[in-house]
This record gives sequence, structure tokens and C-alpha cells, in this order.
Amino acid sequence: MNKTKVLLILTQDALDRARVVAGKATITLKLPVSLQIVLRALIEVGLKQEDRPALLANIEDQAKAVRLQRSLARRGGLTGPQRGASSRGAQRRRT
Repeated sequence: MNKTKVLLILTQDALDRARVVAGKATITLKLPVSLQIVLRALIEVGLKQEDRPALLANIEDQAKAVRLQRSLARRGGLTGPQRGASSRGAQRRRT
């Protein structure tokens, strides 16, 4: 099996719901079911349902949210460290 690592950023709510699914699956199947197993299964099932309107609507909402965040970041609307800048790097430049 070909494996690739992916960073996945989820809301706390989505993560909590996936943990609930993992817990229910563990009880039902009487097998240990990890959060990773649940997330992989959800992705696989979702990919098989690519023509469903609800999936497309969710993808659209997420794409718009990312666009908005990037737009705000370009305009300086987001606070915090800039992408790629670390506190160590900033300290080195000052000395």
C-alpha cells in the first residue's frame, strides 16, 4: 500500500464527533477503533459519494472560508505571527 502523510486541521467539534464515532464503533465491533481509522473511513466513504449535493455544498463552504482567511491575512486582518516567520527567526534578525 502506498502511504502519504497529510496534515488535517479540524474544528474541535468535528474532532469530538469523530471521537464519538470511534467510541461507538469500538463498542459495536468489540475491536479497538482509533480516530485515525474513523477519519480514513469517512474520507473513503465521502470520496465514493462525490456526486452528492450535500458533499459539494460542504466543499464549497470550506473553499470560501479558506479564501476569506487568506484574503484577510493578505490585508493584515489576522493577528499573530506571519506565515513562515518564527519567533526565533525574528530574534536573530534583531541582533
